[in-house]
Amino acid sequence: MRKLVPIFILLMITLFSCKTSKSQSSAEIKDITPKGEHNLLIVESESCIYCKQLDKDMRSDERLKKALAGIDVYKLLYESNAKVRYKFGKEEGVSEENQIAKMLGVNSFPYLLFYDRKGDIVLSIPGYLEPETFACVLDYVKDNEYTRKKLQEYLKERKCA
Repeated sequence: MRKLVPIFILLMITLFSCKTSKSQSSAEIKDITPKGEHNLLIVESESCIYCKQLDKDMRSDERLKKALAGIDVYKLLYESNAKVRYKFGKEEGVSEENQIAKMLGVNSFPYLLFYDRKGDIVLSIPGYLEPETFACVLDYVKDNEYTRKKLQEYLKERKCA
């Protein structure tokens, strides 16, 4: 009986550690479902120098920092097969990052997708934007100007283009 106690303890430790790792893996699912009124999904590629520049701009440019306030920002890596929970319009579920990017029609990097609380995509922009233009685009989305006028018209009015 005394020989069984250490084996029992070892077995219990093993079972609890397995159970813990399973719960951690479910917590590792990235969530890009819309939470706020304004959401931005940036789809990047590992080898994209413009993606790295956009990330740097977002961290260092004061205009962008201010314009990003009130917008939930999410990122996907085109080459990744990590699991992601998503909701775009009536489409929702869990899929791999690369599959979601393909479903959204991403064909260049960085790819910017703005979506509302319901998951409806309100604007998509393929490619890099200079900080001044990007800040204007963020204001365009936050002010719901996309419901009133085209982006190019807004950018010309604001002298951002």
